[in-house]
Amino acid sequence: MNKIFPSAADALKDIVADGQLMAVGGFGLCGIPEALIDALRDSGVKGLTVISNNAGVDGFGLGKLLETRQIKRMISSYVGENKEFERQYLAGELELEFTPQGTLAEKLRAGGAGIPAFFTKTGVGTIVAEGKELREFDGETYVMERSLVPDVSLVKAHRADRSGNLQFRYTARNFNPAAAMAGRICVVEVEEIVETGAIHPDQVHLPGVYVHRIVHNPNPEKRIEKRTLTEKAGV
Repeated sequence: MNKIFPSAADALKDIVADGQLMAVGGFGLCGIPEALIDALRDSGVKGLTVISNNAGVDGFGLGKLLETRQIKRMISSYVGENKEFERQYLAGELELEFTPQGTLAEKLRAGGAGIPAFFTKTGVGTIVAEGKELREFDGETYVMERSLVPDVSLVKAHRADRSGNLQFRYTARNFNPAAAMAGRICVVEVEEIVETGAIHPDQVHLPGVYVHRIVHNPNPEKRIEKRTLTEKAGV
């Protein structure tokens, strides 16, 4: 089975549709699938519910899909770097399900593992737990959270072999493995493609069984979200 597609547009052409639940890997701008996000924007699909730690920044990452109004609902844990995200939410133009960051990661991981729900102490006694089942274990109260199984997951990895085995690079690993596992269809954007067997089995971060399609993007922009400079001593 050939998992490698000639372009991001080709990889998405017959699998994305209006109203889908989608997961997009990354943390801020670190490890986001830039080419796949652009292709999703260009596809014109709309009414999307997107699971992602955040929505990038204005004009980059998922911020591009907010500008084109293709996202109707976000399931996120952080929105602080995107003014358009904030504006649309406060204006009632965008639905938002705030989810604690660890809970969001576990919702995806559990979905990929075939676990429909789990209990956590995170959020008990707050608005996060409103309307959800509470249960006591060993004298402590826990809230039940439903897992997430997106229709399509778009993720970024550093390297893939032709069978779809993946390696992630440093902090770009973040939400990407969990998002990849959870998706009914997983499309991965990578900087390098090697022959099957070139990645040592002990260095495979995610097995190819989770990966359906691969897109080669050797030169992503990798924009820095927020640059902080310090003055050099003695200058």
